[in-house]
Amino acid sequence: MKNLFVKTLLLCAAVVATTACGEETKAEGNRAERIVAELHNPSSKTVLVASHRGDWRNWPENSIAAIESVIAMGVDIMELDLKLTADSVLVLCHDHTINRTTSGKGRVSEITYDSIRRCVLRRAHNVKTEDMRMPTLREALEVCKDRIVVNVDQGYEYYDLVLAITEELGVTDQILIKGKRATDVVAAKFAEHPRNMMYMPIIDILKPQGQALFAQYMDNGIVPLAYEVCWKEFTPQVEECMHKVVESGSKLWVNTLWPSLCGGLDDDTAFATKDPDAVYGRMIDLGATLIQTDRPEYLLNYLRSRGLHD
Repeated sequence: MKNLFVKTLLLCAAVVATTACGEETKAEGNRAERIVAELHNPSSKTVLVASHRGDWRNWPENSIAAIESVIAMGVDIMELDLKLTADSVLVLCHDHTINRTTSGKGRVSEITYDSIRRCVLRRAHNVKTEDMRMPTLREALEVCKDRIVVNVDQGYEYYDLVLAITEELGVTDQILIKGKRATDVVAAKFAEHPRNMMYMPIIDILKPQGQALFAQYMDNGIVPLAYEVCWKEFTPQVEECMHKVVESGSKLWVNTLWPSLCGGLDDDTAFATKDPDAVYGRMIDLGATLIQTDRPEYLLNYLRSRGLHD
């Protein structure tokens, strides 16, 4: 019992960073601090918007320009992906190779950072830019500091490297990292450091591994800041999971990126049918207060029309 209590306490401390477990932060300070305060407030009805790889419809994904664009829109969370170069530089890249997103070719892990910087980024539809380059995590966080929360999606395996950069830049409190590791594994990792980033578990609730992970949290009474719940189709089990998430005091994060993550619904469905209620409204009715989207401006306009975002 004592070990379980210690693990629970460690994970709770990790989840809320420097805020005490269960204690709400004041909505003061810079913009990033105000967003973090909303993240720590499970009773808030404000729906926070996470932009997938930035504004990739208008700029290269995971680029500085894509980040600046969503900050200007009023997006709350910038989602990014990390890869490690051959000379141990963390860069913003979703794929294992640079083939799709740059003018170059090769695996990130086998290329030096200087070599990657010789390549220009591509926009959507494979159009090369003239002078945009793949940014490092450090460069991206310098842009995001005090302005927006950053969600590190692909990158938990680089936790120590990421944390070293966030601590040096003074942005640790505005970073949300997520993963599918067991609760004791996460607790052990966070116990290695005096200060940690926020953490959110990913729950594929219709898959055995996701069900087992969710049960770990529920059975051990661990209350993370938020859960990212993914599901391919609506079932009673999905709705029961979401109800438990909200009732436990955690926030519910959903992804409207692709139908396979959101029960057959997605951003394009909402946009094409001009019926955002059928997608976003349904997610909100299920308790979601964090929505990751590929259409951030469209979602923001919808939320503002309902008084759910400033």
